[in-house]
Amino acid sequence: MQVRIADKMVGAPSPCCVVAEIGINHNGDLALAKRLIDVAVNCGCNAVKFQKRTVDVVYSAEELRRPRESPFGETNGELKRALEFGADQYAEIDAHCRQKGIIWFASPWDEASVDFLERFDVPCHKIASASLTDDQLLRHIRATRKPIILSTGMSTMAQIDHAVEVLDTEQLVLLHATSTYPASYEELNLKVIPALAQRFRVPVGYSGHETGIASSVAAVALGASMVERHLTLDRAMWGSDQAASLEPNGMQRLVRDIRLVETSMGDGRKRLFEREIPIMTKLRRVGL
Repeated sequence: MQVRIADKMVGAPSPCCVVAEIGINHNGDLALAKRLIDVAVNCGCNAVKFQKRTVDVVYSAEELRRPRESPFGETNGELKRALEFGADQYAEIDAHCRQKGIIWFASPWDEASVDFLERFDVPCHKIASASLTDDQLLRHIRATRKPIILSTGMSTMAQIDHAVEVLDTEQLVLLHATSTYPASYEELNLKVIPALAQRFRVPVGYSGHETGIASSVAAVALGASMVERHLTLDRAMWGSDQAASLEPNGMQRLVRDIRLVETSMGDGRKRLFEREIPIMTKLRRVGL
């Protein structure tokens, strides 16, 4: 089973699709967002992802009034509004990604955000783990008839079953995830990846929030057809997701190691390689 996202096929036997999650790590700065896109391109990522919210819909008035100090003010509302890009900024992001030759899409957290992203003809929609139980949003995304990537953090298998039933599409990629930031290694439960693939018969990937790269590479060895990791210029930067992100060097090593693992997996048929023959001739006493 494969799903086409723009010019990239997701699912075996295609190479793993590596997505750099920029999310809100741009801190409301368009220039920083473009720098992160450039880093993703230079690291060999296949796509970048953002997040899109209609702040007054996603959050209650009480939540927006809640005190929260940030570089943007003293309330949660001031922070949330500062982190949202509008049409002009996304037009520049769209143009920049086209120029750099990289796919971009986003996680819409409400119906208006889906409609907003559709104005840019994004190749797919990503459903965040927090939105997995929002049937109304799922149906609105399904109506776009675009491929859908569904993260499954903070969810039971019964909730995932229900979400897949609501989405009712063959153009579906599931991402195993653990929604702690950063995630501890004992929480990652990577063996869920082949379990999801067997249960739903769709491409399954991994959305990681841990600090290192070894587990994300292991996810590919377990069959992950997509790996999504947060990207930052510096994990010490201000922002709630920075600590669970990879810096440029980490993202570059992740892509490199994923490709090495893919090369190493082979086809499962035992064979004698030509380069083994002189070693065999030298070392074996019998059975040549």
